[in-house]
Amino acid sequence: MKGFRGIRQPGKNREHEQSGEHRTAEDKNNMSMSNFSSNKKRVLASRKWIITAACGLFIAASIGFAGKQYVAANTVPYYKVMVKGNEIGTITDEAQLQKLFADKTEEFQNKYPDAEMVLNTDGITTETIKAYKPVVNSDETLDKLGDMLTAYAKGVELKVDGEVIGIVKDQATADAILEQVQNKYISASAARSSLKTKSVSANSSKKAEGPSTTLKSVGIKEDVATDVVKADPNKIWDVSEAVEALTVGKDAPVTYVVREGDTISSIAAKYEITQSEIRKHNPGIKETSLQIGDELTLTVPKPAVTVKSVEQVVEQIEIKPQVEVRKSAELKAGTTKVVRPGQSGLKSMQYRITKENGEVVQEEWLGQEVIKAAVTEVVLSGTKVVGEGTGEFAWPVSNATMSSSFGQRWGRQHKGVDLVGNRDVKASDEGVITFAGQKSGYGNVIIINHRNGYETLYGHLNSIGVKVGQVVEKGESIGVMGNTGRSTGTHLHFEIIKNGTVENPLTYLN
Repeated sequence: MKGFRGIRQPGKNREHEQSGEHRTAEDKNNMSMSNFSSNKKRVLASRKWIITAACGLFIAASIGFAGKQYVAANTVPYYKVMVKGNEIGTITDEAQLQKLFADKTEEFQNKYPDAEMVLNTDGITTETIKAYKPVVNSDETLDKLGDMLTAYAKGVELKVDGEVIGIVKDQATADAILEQVQNKYISASAARSSLKTKSVSANSSKKAEGPSTTLKSVGIKEDVATDVVKADPNKIWDVSEAVEALTVGKDAPVTYVVREGDTISSIAAKYEITQSEIRKHNPGIKETSLQIGDELTLTVPKPAVTVKSVEQVVEQIEIKPQVEVRKSAELKAGTTKVVRPGQSGLKSMQYRITKENGEVVQEEWLGQEVIKAAVTEVVLSGTKVVGEGTGEFAWPVSNATMSSSFGQRWGRQHKGVDLVGNRDVKASDEGVITFAGQKSGYGNVIIINHRNGYETLYGHLNSIGVKVGQVVEKGESIGVMGNTGRSTGTHLHFEIIKNGTVENPLTYLN
């Protein structure tokens, strides 16, 4: 049976096999369809998972991004304020700091309107910081910093010979002060430097005009310097304070040299002190013994600067006519007759005046120019009398140069002219010696009477070479120039006296 079961029957088995083959293919097909459906489901499930995961990731990423955006949006910069490295607080904007600086500067400027105020911001720094929703204390910080702020004034320091005198607002103020100091000692006439000497024709009858003054130079002797500094606004001078400090100064001992015409009372009045103060610091001083060149100790305000000015003075003066005396035997002795009246002339005299703080320290005669010549008066005289002058005066010193002129000269009275040159002093005209000795203030003096209404005086002589009663000729040597009496240096003081009144020698000398 076993062998039988193993024998395939023709036909039936074939059909059976064919039928089995058919089922197998169908089964395979069904199986394939089933597998495809299952795979599709798996693919769809996988895709759904992927999409779900992707969506989850997207949502998570979106949430994370939004969170970061929110944090970033609320992370803001602010500023830490420090003073010399120490933190005092925080502010939201540096513009707040700048506004505080501007407000404080205006506050200080309003408090000190006459000064240029500068806010002191040295050591104040800021540091930028970023944080999430920071807590910033701007108002507290600005109030605290405002209380700490200080200011200083810009100033210009005035120095005289290296010594600080004071502080003024700015350089323009300093320049204005120095100009005002210089102008204080310049006379109004000198300031008008356009003045010129006017010519007068030979036929003009115009009289001499007053002196005209031209300012040649002005400056401060001391070294005056300025320097920009930081200053206390309460210590800045105004213009008037600075000018007073420079021109009045503080009380200090000074040495005063006595000049011609000085008296104790005039010196006291000049410096606005009492005569007793002068005598206190100068024991033994007496009015009668005061000599030119004496040194006195005074305690007076001493200016911080010395303004030196040089002025050129042009003065027109009248030229007195010379008198020509012609002897005539037809006239009685002692009688005269004018045969041609004299006519006055006009000349221009030039001087250079040096002043220090308005005081004359040097006077120089620069020369003269004749504008209109004088006409000599001709006089006939009777019998010539021994010792009678001609009326024509010669220079008493050869190669003479005038060191001081006649009259009211810049605040003082001078009765003659001071001459330097050859030391040999000569008689200016013929006459008789009426005085030969010492005279108060003049030292050694000679007086000659010319017996025609004129006398001449020769002062400050070193030695006298004539005697009273001696007759001297014109040009005869009578003494030696010196420095006696109230004198500053060797020179001759020369006067011409007419009928008891002093005259300007320059109107007679040719």
